[in-house]
Amino acid sequence: MPTSAKTLAAAVAGAITLALAALMQFSGSTGAQQPGAQQPGAQQTVTLDPAVIAFKLPAQISWIDNPKSGNRTAVLQGDPTKPGPYAALLQWLPGNMSRPHFHPNDRHFIVVSGTWWVGSGGKYDPDATVPIPAGSSVTHFAKGVHYDGAKGEQATILVWGEGPATSSPFALPAPK
Repeated sequence: MPTSAKTLAAAVAGAITLALAALMQFSGSTGAQQPGAQQPGAQQTVTLDPAVIAFKLPAQISWIDNPKSGNRTAVLQGDPTKPGPYAALLQWLPGNMSRPHFHPNDRHFIVVSGTWWVGSGGKYDPDATVPIPAGSSVTHFAKGVHYDGAKGEQATILVWGEGPATSSPFALPAPK
């Protein structure tokens, strides 16, 4: 496996672990013990070696609000603004959708919670979107024009790919 594929695979594995932790938070369970925490029924405290395993509990994940876009993001691995692999959580707030746009690279998604609504093509039409339920996998192919978001409920999505993860708006050609 090429080095970039190995790096992306490692980033995705870490991101999926963090996404599952976030999913447990959304469902009301923490699922993981803090390093050094006493496990139920255990005689001793267990501490994870940070050189071997790194994790964040849902409350430790830093979210960035994007009020103009109607969503918020949490970068889990890498840096989406730079070349190389990245993974992030994206939460679409109810009633918010992007406008037609495209990305230079493929982007891969798993819907962690809620329903994510996706549409394709350059004409923005929220009624022409398809509901993608939690647990689903989606790929947006490089330079494919699409739009997406949430309708009646918040949707949390794990996204990963190769950066930079820029977004270019798409405009329909002017009528002649």
